Amino acid sequence: MREKVRDKDRLLHIDSTIQLLLDAKKKYTRDEILSDPITFFGFSRGLEIIGEAVYMITKEFREEHPEVPWRDWEKFRHVMVHGYYKVNPEIVWEVLEKDIPVLLPRIQSLLQQT
Repeated sequence: MREKVRDKDRLLHIDSTIQLLLDAKKKYTRDEILSDPITFFGFSRGLEIIGEAVYMITKEFREEHPEVPWRDWEKFRHVMVHGYYKVNPEIVWEVLEKDIPVLLPRIQSLLQQT
């Protein structure tokens, strides 16, 4: 069973990982991220951490805050972890480019509320 008192900690993990990814993304081009195995691994791992933190947030908290696509992130985490051998680099780039910048203000807003 997930612990409700940990929801804020999970939000902090998501926030800090997003910050890390966004800061690192400034140092690399798209091609560098997608073509260098270790760099790609690092960015992929960051996305896995976000997905795992989302997965650990209580059902009650998620239901109270439907503005975040929790289930989508949980499904993405499942693919990244269990389908690691078939992860599409273009999808990873799209998530870094489009989804992460949208997620950040939502998570920061929730942190201000909790």
